[in-house]
Amino acid sequence: MNRLKQIQAYTLRNGIEHTKQLIVSFLQIPSIPYAHKLFDFIPKPTVFLYNKLIQAYSSHGPHHQCFSLYTQMCLQGCSPNEHSFTFLFSACASLSSHQQGRMLHTHFVKSGFGCDVFALTALVDMYAKLGLLSLARKQFDEMTVRDVPTWNSMIAGYARCGDLEGALELFRLMPARNVTSWTAMISGYAQNGQYAKALSMFLMMEEETEMRPNEVTLASVLPACANLGALEVGERIEVYARGNGYFKNLYVSNALLEMYARCGRIDKAWGVFEEIDGRRNLCSWNSMIMGLAVHGRCDEAIELFYKMLREGAAPDDVTFVGVLLACTHGGMVVEGQHFFESMERDFSIAPKLEHYGCMVDLLGRAGELREAHDLILRMPMEPDSVVWGTLLGACSFHGHVELAEKAAGALFELEPSNPGNYVILSNIYATAGRWDGVARLRKLMKGGKITKAAGYSFIEEGGHIHKFIVEDRSHSRSDEIYALLDEVSMKMKLHGNVNDSDSEIETACLMV
Repeated sequence: MNRLKQIQAYTLRNGIEHTKQLIVSFLQIPSIPYAHKLFDFIPKPTVFLYNKLIQAYSSHGPHHQCFSLYTQMCLQGCSPNEHSFTFLFSACASLSSHQQGRMLHTHFVKSGFGCDVFALTALVDMYAKLGLLSLARKQFDEMTVRDVPTWNSMIAGYARCGDLEGALELFRLMPARNVTSWTAMISGYAQNGQYAKALSMFLMMEEETEMRPNEVTLASVLPACANLGALEVGERIEVYARGNGYFKNLYVSNALLEMYARCGRIDKAWGVFEEIDGRRNLCSWNSMIMGLAVHGRCDEAIELFYKMLREGAAPDDVTFVGVLLACTHGGMVVEGQHFFESMERDFSIAPKLEHYGCMVDLLGRAGELREAHDLILRMPMEPDSVVWGTLLGACSFHGHVELAEKAAGALFELEPSNPGNYVILSNIYATAGRWDGVARLRKLMKGGKITKAAGYSFIEEGGHIHKFIVEDRSHSRSDEIYALLDEVSMKMKLHGNVNDSDSEIETACLMV
């Protein structure tokens, strides 16, 4: 930066005109404000310089400067070219401005650049990012030439809006794919909670010999591994990430940390957390606190929270979800109430629905059911099914029929087709000997045609995720699986004690 300023001073003293090269050099640093000041000294900037400055603001912001420059160039009689619109469409997407996007599109068509594939791809991408999928698809369909980025923009648009079927349809139609194409699908599935499909897509990508995942791919698939408990795949990804230098990317290392924490490998999660010391961000702290809390290491979670404060990191609402979960799992009612009250008082963080849910869970587990119910009634927002469901679960554990009826009544209104709520209340009635209540609920379920959906589980084996339900026979090796289960069951019956048969079960499992 200082060197460039010295060069500028020298050229001014000696009458050498290098302003154009200096502006480009300052933008590469980037020192956009200084480059803009130099730009303002030029009486009639060229379209090249306008585009360079618009591109810089489009990439780094503030994005509204792009349109100030566009207005200025039009007023000065400097006609924009196709590159101008490519950068302007990108800026418009960043600003989420529908009106400005349509206006630019009109100018683009009138300027006669409707055949430039790069500008048209930027137009498709703009409409897709603005959520105007019908307009994006219209432009996409009208293009006579489409390159891979054009397809990727459309696929990412569908995925972003949750239309994964539309995204997959286009993905399958692509004449050629690159790593961005695969990543768009993986990320789309993961962000829409379809973790099994995200992982399946990643495993398919691995089979493509010339397709190598990048850091964005890894940061997209690791949350799927975390949610599915796919530890083997996650460990394989870590080896690949370290071998290719992607572990240095904080998004990747944070995703690895969370994956290990969610899969119960707190030791490995802690190892990653320690390794990224010096470049941790709030996400790193939150993932580690949450991992410790969920796996019962409550004192360590709270200790880490205090360490975070000492190091000057400011907590957010997610941090306090982790802290309150630590109190819940550790049965620390007084501490939980202290943290809950400190949110707004000490950190200016208004408690959200999740925090009230944590407090209801904390009080409910401790048997403070009246206090939990009163807290729900005092909430500044409408309690959702999770909050009422938490209270119902606590009533089931402590056998409180009266409050269970109130919680279930709210749940019947919020989610009338959820059979789980009827089943829990029915069990509470049965435990209390209230058979009239059991009969009434059965009648309600039958009249409302409410049936209990089959539960299913996931298991990872050989780097693949298998989904199964009760008495499932769909697996190709189901005969072997059930033969092993029968053997385990027989040995358990012979021993007559489940605990004594643990070693036998382990031996039998190892033999498969």
